[in-house]
Amino acid sequence: MMTSALLLAFMAGSAIPIGGGLAWFDSVARQWGKGEEEFHHTVIAFGGGALFSAVALVLVPEGAEKISNLSAILAFAAGGYGFYLLDCILDWISGSTSQLVAMMSDFIPEAIALGASFASQDPAALLLALMIGLQNLPEGFNAYRELIGSAKLSPRFVLTAFCLLSLCGPLAAWVGLEFLAERESLLGGLMLFAAGGIFYITFEDIAPQAVLKNSRRPALGSVAGFALGLVGYLMTT
Repeated sequence: MMTSALLLAFMAGSAIPIGGGLAWFDSVARQWGKGEEEFHHTVIAFGGGALFSAVALVLVPEGAEKISNLSAILAFAAGGYGFYLLDCILDWISGSTSQLVAMMSDFIPEAIALGASFASQDPAALLLALMIGLQNLPEGFNAYRELIGSAKLSPRFVLTAFCLLSLCGPLAAWVGLEFLAERESLLGGLMLFAAGGIFYITFEDIAPQAVLKNSRRPALGSVAGFALGLVGYLMTT
């Protein structure tokens, strides 16, 4: 059980450096004159769809089953407001790492929930792992572009850092497996908190960036992201 949970958390986390690698390839293609702006916006929209599917199909329904209705609403609202405060702090300090911090802020609690779900043999555990990977891919893509463009870091340094950050997934899953498996209410609150934070990120950061003037096609990326999450949901229920 532990091996499976840690392996899936690692696979979900590995989507971060893979997303960064796609962003590097995109930047190289642009230097060759072959890049398309639509690709960037479509990836962002895909990420928004994947994040929304994680909220709608896993985090909210699974979390709400574990706690009372009032607690669920409060946890969701606390997550949204907590990420709002984090966004304000990052903007005040420096905006060059906001995407990275936002990515890790939802990845870690989700990985904790993944480990706890495996310990309790929740059938949604596999779906949650899929959702985490789907959202980490475009978030890694966006975080790479942000760090290269604003923080002026080298591609090698950023991709190496992303590989190391992906290891946070198995560590967080182990915490959930060891300490939250028998604490259903705490796990439910954590899932709703993460859902509220993701919801805030989706509409504050991702959705506005997905829009491309004179092109409607990137919006189809959001449909594809949610549809892929829906495929996973239907296959595990």
